[in-house]
Amino acid sequence: MPEGSGDVVLGFDFGTRRIGVAVGSSLSGRAQALTTLHHQDGPDWQAITRLVAEWRPNALVVGLPLMEDGREQPITGHARDFMASLGKHFDLPVHATDERFSSTEAEARLRTARSTGARRRRLRKGDSDAMAAQVILETWLAEHAL
Repeated sequence: MPEGSGDVVLGFDFGTRRIGVAVGSSLSGRAQALTTLHHQDGPDWQAITRLVAEWRPNALVVGLPLMEDGREQPITGHARDFMASLGKHFDLPVHATDERFSSTEAEARLRTARSTGARRRRLRKGDSDAMAAQVILETWLAEHAL
């Protein structure tokens, strides 16, 4: 996927300790897990700024954590705050998408990749966050196909 090609979108799986990041293309509808950022006192804005500078996305997508029945939960407000901060830090549109079951899907994908040999190294805590960001971004891309 070419960097800064105008169709690049960064996706985030927001958490209070880790933020998974993925990159995707609005043309292909595909995404790939990039990294997991660790934080204690808020998001790692330097790392996020580096990713935005590297990939030059035309939009940012954040998974909105909701209860199974669609109600908001305590972390939903934190994810909305993160979205607002992204909007202040970068002159880019910031979109929300329902992230229900993204972590479950991410863990299933990682287990499958490990069991089939497609993934050789052992799974680490942050792996599921980056993969969840990929799932979130793929969901958003599918809903907003060109």
